[in-house]
Amino acid sequence: MKTLKQTIDKCKELSFDLNFTEAKNWKGKDNNRALIGYMPIYFPREIAHASNCLAVGILGTGDRKRIIKGDAYYQSYICRIPRGIIELALDKHFEGFDGFIFPSICDVIRNLSGMFKLLNIGNFVSYLDYPQNFNPNIGGEFYKNEINNILTNIKKINNAEVTTEKLNHSISLYNKNRKLITSIYDARQKFPWRLSAEELYYVIRAGMVIPVEDHNIILEQVYDFIQENFGEPIDKIRVIVYGSFCEQPPVSLIKTIELAGCYVVDDDFLIGSRWIEGNIDDNTDDPINAIVNAFLTKSTFSSSLYDVNNPKEDRLIELFNKRNADGIIFAAASFCDPALLDRPTLQNACEKNNIRYISFQFSENIGEFKNIKEQVGAFSDSIKLWDDELIEN
Repeated sequence: MKTLKQTIDKCKELSFDLNFTEAKNWKGKDNNRALIGYMPIYFPREIAHASNCLAVGILGTGDRKRIIKGDAYYQSYICRIPRGIIELALDKHFEGFDGFIFPSICDVIRNLSGMFKLLNIGNFVSYLDYPQNFNPNIGGEFYKNEINNILTNIKKINNAEVTTEKLNHSISLYNKNRKLITSIYDARQKFPWRLSAEELYYVIRAGMVIPVEDHNIILEQVYDFIQENFGEPIDKIRVIVYGSFCEQPPVSLIKTIELAGCYVVDDDFLIGSRWIEGNIDDNTDDPINAIVNAFLTKSTFSSSLYDVNNPKEDRLIELFNKRNADGIIFAAASFCDPALLDRPTLQNACEKNNIRYISFQFSENIGEFKNIKEQVGAFSDSIKLWDDELIEN
């Protein structure tokens, strides 16, 4: 059995392999397999799995690759992730991929899907619109049509027959995946020193480039490891990091936050992996409808989704209380319109509920964190010094 360090090291290797070696090796073992690249935030990977496909998360280049060609495709006043993805595409990192899904995050990503079509990258490119109306007869029917269009595109590639049994099986595997991830987050709430936010990030991100069956094994191992009594708590505050749902923060930034005196007890870094809160019905005659209903009734909250009947500011406060957090860090990618437009509303909710917060912006390739470390450190110290409730505990 692997040690925790060996497991984390393997996940780190998988997370930042810009050639997607593991995914391509998986495809190479069967001529009927296909690779479907998808951007964050959320894509119902169950439908790809049931179609003999591997849904592979594409999250840009981070700080691992210099962007040259990609800058020619986008203006300078937008986020960095689309430029990184174009760079990967033009440098043939996506060779072997059969199709691409671009969920509706913002207008920039809508344009990115159009560029893939113009460049003839992949056999199909789909822009997946999330329903903004949560009425089953309106938004539900719309979303069901979106899913069926993707299944039609996949079938043209590998002629896969998607049956009720296959979909129910795929749903059960991802139910287990989400449950394990949730269990790890819950365990970290009690013992955050046993698995750092950086290590957790590698574990979750690795699941975006390997089959769900393999990722479930990794998650089980990690969960078992952190049940053991090891390490000692440090005098740190507990924070939620929010706003990094699309362009990913550099790993060094995640490390900086914890080194500056914080335990990150929840986040939205890779929120798509646990977008559905709870299980999807995996014993039904209409699994597509089950996937649709889960999206309408069990989705988490995000700046990319508008749900007037379930305000995200209320849900953020609920999460804050659930995690017994001491503060919130709003960390958004530079020029991320959805996150930055939501920020005043969320911060206003924090002020009304006497929740301390700070905010800053980042870019996926940023390398200098001195100012952020000082800001987070001062934030942590202020809470430890002047929060009466924290002192009493």
